[in-house]
Amino acid sequence: MTTAVFKNLILERFGFPPTSDQQQALDVFASFLAYRGGDGAIHQPAMILRGSAGTGKTSIVAAMVKTLVGLHQKVVLLAPTGRAAKVLSQNCGLPASTIHRRIYRQKSASDSFNLDVNLYTDALFVVDEASMISTLPQVVNDGIPVFGSENGSLIDDLVTYVYSGRNCRMMLIGDTAQLPPVGEEEAPALMNGIIECYGIRVFSCDLSEVVRQQRQSGILWNATMIRRLITHDMPTELPKVRFNGFADIKTIRGNELIEALEQSYYQKGEDDTIVITRSNKRANIYNNGIRVRVVDHEGELCGGDRVMVVKNYYFDDEVSTSPVGSSTNERPFNFIANGDMAVVRRVRNVRELYGFHFADVTLCFPDYDDYEMQLTAMLDVLQSDAPALTAEQRTALFESVMEDYAHLTRKSDRLKAVKEDKYYNALQIKFAYAVTCHKAQGGQWSHVYVDQGYMTDDMLTPDYVHWLYTAFTRATETLYLVNWPEEQKDLSS
Repeated sequence: MTTAVFKNLILERFGFPPTSDQQQALDVFASFLAYRGGDGAIHQPAMILRGSAGTGKTSIVAAMVKTLVGLHQKVVLLAPTGRAAKVLSQNCGLPASTIHRRIYRQKSASDSFNLDVNLYTDALFVVDEASMISTLPQVVNDGIPVFGSENGSLIDDLVTYVYSGRNCRMMLIGDTAQLPPVGEEEAPALMNGIIECYGIRVFSCDLSEVVRQQRQSGILWNATMIRRLITHDMPTELPKVRFNGFADIKTIRGNELIEALEQSYYQKGEDDTIVITRSNKRANIYNNGIRVRVVDHEGELCGGDRVMVVKNYYFDDEVSTSPVGSSTNERPFNFIANGDMAVVRRVRNVRELYGFHFADVTLCFPDYDDYEMQLTAMLDVLQSDAPALTAEQRTALFESVMEDYAHLTRKSDRLKAVKEDKYYNALQIKFAYAVTCHKAQGGQWSHVYVDQGYMTDDMLTPDYVHWLYTAFTRATETLYLVNWPEEQKDLSS
């Protein structure tokens, strides 16, 4: 098949006349797939597709994937989070997995994970939301990295895994204007120089032209204006948002929020509505108000509550994980990740131990085909202003649990017992009606409510502009700006 025929097949599935940027992306994609090594030692290719909101990045990638699948080529879809993987799967019509679930395997009788073996041959790994992938060492457990090699990072392990497969290659997709990974100033997985350091030949392109179909969107119009502040000169004053002439971006006062949320829940459902704030403290205020005044939930935690996991949870053999109505014990994930969302089905056996509160909860995970399991959860984190259990609380819990194993004579045995204790390892959760922007990244919701809080010109930083852009682009249908200040409104028509 010639390159021209291949690109025409993609355009047929795409269904729109391509912009010049999209046409260039097709040219680069064809060159990337056709590359078989050149002069010198570089033989392994990768493609980086950077694109801002409204440029048709999702549509062109979906057309690429569907064309390859139609030609019986192997394609593996990956994303950093469960919700991002679900969105990618829906767009491309192909199952998708989280990166961690695909590339790691759990060590036996351990909460650590080794890099798995890539058994694929001649496969293209398509990795969406790559702006969330970090070069920094991953989550550490008592000084020992949980994932991969001793000094490994997710990007290190991803590259190693993909290119250990025979004739496998990778396409990284993302938006450099979104929030970078925690601890990073930029999105390293979208930088040519970073990927080239692995001895890889990089093919890259950028989508910046907003497609004609999206030009009437107030969400994308304003997101594009905010993005220009990132890619060009930083602003000297807080960005203004235009509302006039757009039906999909609205400003509401705080006293209108309850009624608006009720309407969103009725129209789109709780799973497709989210409030985004700038702090855990502010998210707690929203979550408590929504539980009482919108969803009518009483008590510390109850059935129907929406929660988010705020610390990775690793399984042991005693965890009940059978899906409701099924005899299979196979889990759709090898651990529950920080950021995974769930719906509480049942709460029982609430008790206080070691100065903390615990309960046995049955959780349903919407991003994993509504898989259900029963776990022991810690309730104290629900109302905490910290992202998860603090270091002081973790130490206090450790020391209290350690006392229960004082009868073990060897310290190593006591430490092992604590690390396997279900209370020390209880699932940490927060309510998820309102979340911080970092927690929302990688996901999309039909209705998104954004509260940026009190802002002044001296609070204008690159981080704030990235935050604002990321928050705006979580909305697919309607964006509601809560208590938006008058000085940040562009009233021109």
